[in-house]
Amino acid sequence: MARVLVLGGGLAGLSSALALGQSGHQVTLLESRPFPGGRASSYPLPADDSGELIDNCQHILLKCCVNLIDFYHRLGVLDRIRFHTGFYFIEPGGRISVFRRGVLPAPLHFSESFASLRFLNLRDKLGIARALLALRRERHTRPGLDEITMLDWLREKRQSPRAIQRFWRQILVSAINEELDRMAASHGFQVCWLGFLAAADSYEMGIPDLPLSELYAPARWQPFPTIDLRFRHSARRIVFEHGRVAGVQTDSDTLTADHYISALPFHVLPAVAPELTLDYSPFEHSPITGIHLWFDRPVTILPHATFLDRTIQWMYNKRGGRYLTLVVSASRSLVAMSRQQVLDLALRELAEFLPAVRQATLEKAHVVKEVRATFSARPGLEELRPIQQTAVPNFSLAGDWTRSGWPSTMEGAVRSGYLAAEHAAAALGAPARFLLPDIA
Repeated sequence: MARVLVLGGGLAGLSSALALGQSGHQVTLLESRPFPGGRASSYPLPADDSGELIDNCQHILLKCCVNLIDFYHRLGVLDRIRFHTGFYFIEPGGRISVFRRGVLPAPLHFSESFASLRFLNLRDKLGIARALLALRRERHTRPGLDEITMLDWLREKRQSPRAIQRFWRQILVSAINEELDRMAASHGFQVCWLGFLAAADSYEMGIPDLPLSELYAPARWQPFPTIDLRFRHSARRIVFEHGRVAGVQTDSDTLTADHYISALPFHVLPAVAPELTLDYSPFEHSPITGIHLWFDRPVTILPHATFLDRTIQWMYNKRGGRYLTLVVSASRSLVAMSRQQVLDLALRELAEFLPAVRQATLEKAHVVKEVRATFSARPGLEELRPIQQTAVPNFSLAGDWTRSGWPSTMEGAVRSGYLAAEHAAAALGAPARFLLPDIA
């Protein structure tokens, strides 16, 4: 039984540890924080004696996220994911359109609801339909999709400003956490194809029914005795000797193993392993802001909704319409705002979509600015992302910033973890396959 040391307890580290541990290896995982999950985690509401856990931001998945679903299945928590079959688009003023599959097979399964969307006119719909057909045709045939922005491609396809703002931007910015004029077209293609065209149910949105940290809680790992999760353990330095990793220095000692996997973020790794000849300069961050609001009465019966034409993009109903989480992806405009300014904006906009907010009293609120939420999926970056195999034989890389085949998402993180676990297993003389192929 080989010993593997994993650095970082986000989804990339957790998935690599689980895959290798289930394969019979002895795995130790170090996480600096007192809880697992990394950027997809929960913590007690600050300055509140209720003990309530809140997610740093609402994280969702689609059914096309096959490796994330596999990870949840391996961990035994897939039954805690609730899948929703309808998306609710709300215009200022409160008019609702519902987007869900109909009776036709893929890729025509949205034809009925798409035709009934009231926030787009007929010309917009025909233009979007033509662009989707072009996307399906060009996804494997057109070169250079990683070199242009998604906005460049949409303008090339003569999408109207309304179609870009209300359809393409609404879907893609939330999925990739980047604006259309900064997003590589290749990533936009991937989301549209896998999430909306490839299969009739691939768009269904999964939302955990418990806080994220409870989803990965230490108790979930008790059935895996070969996996040792150590929280509040920081990797301070990776020690290299004679072209191999000789150990990892922590605050208290030096740990050794047969193989090492770094699942640390790209902005952390240079200080821990300066000997690695990786170029981190092309990577930039894109922020996400989560806004938690508790009201004295229910303000909506919708489970979730996406808001059109405003700053706030998504609303998630966390508890009977009284506790809502709002999400703004690529939220650069909010980073410099004060907490009160963000709350004022959120409440003002929320009242335009949910009129009951005007009669409700806000009991408490919390704003979470994840300035380093994801990397910016800009054109030209894909070929610069490092692969999981490194020049050091007993060292692998994981993390959503590595070349996983996906942008910076939970699926991308798990894919990277599985790929790193495959490289580690091969290096240890016990090749194994963990990565599942995309649905199409």
